[in-house]
Parts: sequence; structure tokens; C-alpha cells
Amino acid sequence: MPTATPAPSATQRQFPCSQCGAALVFQPGAASLTCPYCGAHTEIPKSNAVIEQLDYATYASGLPANEAAEERLTVRCKACGAETQLGKNLTADTCVFCGAAVVAENQSKRLIKPQALLPFVVPKQKAQSDFQDWLRGLWFAPSDLLKAAECGKLVGAYIPHWTYDANARTSYAGERGEDYWETETYTEFVNGHPEMRTRQVLRTRWWPASGMVQNQFHDILVLATSTLPPKQASHLEPWDLNHLVAYTDEFLAGFAAESYQVDLRQGMDRAKQIAEPAIRQTICADIGGDHQRIASMQSEFFDVTFKHILLPLWISAFHYGGQSYRFVINARTGAVQGERPYSAWKIFLLVLAILFALVVGLVLAHH
Repeated sequence: MPTATPAPSATQRQFPCSQCGAALVFQPGAASLTCPYCGAHTEIPKSNAVIEQLDYATYASGLPANEAAEERLTVRCKACGAETQLGKNLTADTCVFCGAAVVAENQSKRLIKPQALLPFVVPKQKAQSDFQDWLRGLWFAPSDLLKAAECGKLVGAYIPHWTYDANARTSYAGERGEDYWETETYTEFVNGHPEMRTRQVLRTRWWPASGMVQNQFHDILVLATSTLPPKQASHLEPWDLNHLVAYTDEFLAGFAAESYQVDLRQGMDRAKQIAEPAIRQTICADIGGDHQRIASMQSEFFDVTFKHILLPLWISAFHYGGQSYRFVINARTGAVQGERPYSAWKIFLLVLAILFALVVGLVLAHH
């Protein structure tokens, strides 16, 4: 029995070329759609929509019934967990994140619509060049890696993120350390005879401290998917969030878009963790003195607002030594992060060189 073809969702809109009828794709670095067949260009209408902050408390317990939402027919990859959409009239494809086969399932989700996105700037050819430069700069990489590593199919994808604005009020208890100098008497033997001497020693006197501080946060960025390792994603930062544009379907033409898997509450929990170092710094400044100890702190976040945004990545993998290594490229800056092989021979030679240097040093010191 043939598999039923799912009806395309709103985010699967296609934009036909006015000259040849082919599907247009977004042109990175330009505010236009381009026909890959006849080269015709269609300008994307400039949006006057305001990118609004949404109230966290209103959405934290679920999407309001009267709120316009995305009805997405999603495909979940069983290998890496990514949730994306298939193209129009497709029932099977490969996952853009790991290359595993995926098959459409007849399930849809009501999701918070993206308010904004950063359009692609780095074109595919430049992304491939940046990947080659990244390979050249890898330490302890196999000597033939650049020649042997073939970049697979480079896919452009929008990755979901949350941004949070919030005020925080934190009560704390701790200690303030104040340095002072103290004269210390000690005995030193000179020519076999003891002599009493003095020296200045730095001491710290600790005093109890407590109080309350306030912090204001703007655009705390939280990855809203578990597909990318958080460490890998954080190394792609910073993102130029001041260049966000209002979401329109045209920017997604020709690119994949992943649905968020980290919900709004989970994202806020992560945002609080990201905010903690700044809060600790504020507490230390409030305690004052030369040193600070924080024994306890309790933060309350209020006036929380958020945005659901999409950020652009080029995603692919290369093969070396029978293994596959995934990498991602920031499609705004060209920054590359990914998995890579190491040369055991180069590492062995380095260890050998270090041991040789230590032996030579010990011999010279002995003589």
C-alpha cells in the first residue's frame, strides 16, 4: 500500500518563480529569493512587523487557546532526536543533522510561532571554504586529513532558540574579607647561630555580610534543541541578535527548520543557570572588601519576557578512517565547530619530545 503524502504545513510554503515556475530559494546575504534554474530574483517584501517580547507567565503553562500557533507536521529522527519537517510531497528523506533515514509520521504539534530569525549570510561555497580553513588549523590532525576529508552534503538549517529578558532580585548571606598586614617574629640561623627577625605577613579578617541585589538581563540565549551538544553550540557564539528580523516564510525557502524540543519552562531553567555568574558577581561587588564568600543565595526572577527565534547553521559531516565526523558552521560569521580525528602518531611524537626534554634537563641539572 502506498504511503499517504502529508499535506504541507504553513512553514512548507513554496514560492514559484514568475518566469519558469520552479521553487525559489532564499539567497544568503541578500533580501531576495533566487531561482536555481533560470536565475530570476524576487525581492522579499520588507516587513514592518515589530518583534515583540511575549509574557513568560502567559505561555509557561501552555499555549493560550486564542493564540495563533504553528501547526507543524514533524518528523522525529530516531537516531539523533532532531524534529524537522519534510519537504513538500516527501514521505521519506535523510536527517539533516546525522544523515539517518527518516519517514513521515502523521502527527502534528501546536507550537509557539517564531517571532524572529537571523537570515543566512554565509553562502554555501564560503561555508565549504571555511570548513577547509578549519581543517588546516586543527592541532594533531592526521597529515592527510585535508586531502582525504570530503565534505558531505552541506545542508542549511534554522535551529530554534529562546531568548529571555528578566529582572532578578537575590537575597544572600556570606562573608567579607579585609586584608591587613601583621608583623611576625621568626628565628633564622646565620652561621649556625639563631637570630630573631621580623617580617610583614598578609592576613585576612572575615566579617559576616548579607543583603539583597538586583540584576537586569537582556536576551539570555538558550538553545531549544537537544540535537546539538550545548558545548558545541556555545562555541558558535556570539550571534548578532541586534540584527534579528521579523519572521516570514520567505527566509526559510530552500532551508530546513527544526522544531524546538526544549520547552519554555526548561529553557527558563537553563537561562537561570546562565544568569547565575552575573548574579554572583553583583553579590561580590555588594559585599565589598578584598575577598568575598557567598554562603547562600536565593534569586527571584520577575517581569520575564521571551522570544522564540531561529538561528542559521550549515550542517554536514566528513568521512575519515571509516568514521563519520559531524560539523556545524555559523551561517552569520563562518565560525566552525565539530568533531575531528586525532593523529596518534603526532601525539606520540609530542610525548616523546617532552620526555626527552625532561631527561636532558635532569642530566644538565645533575652535572
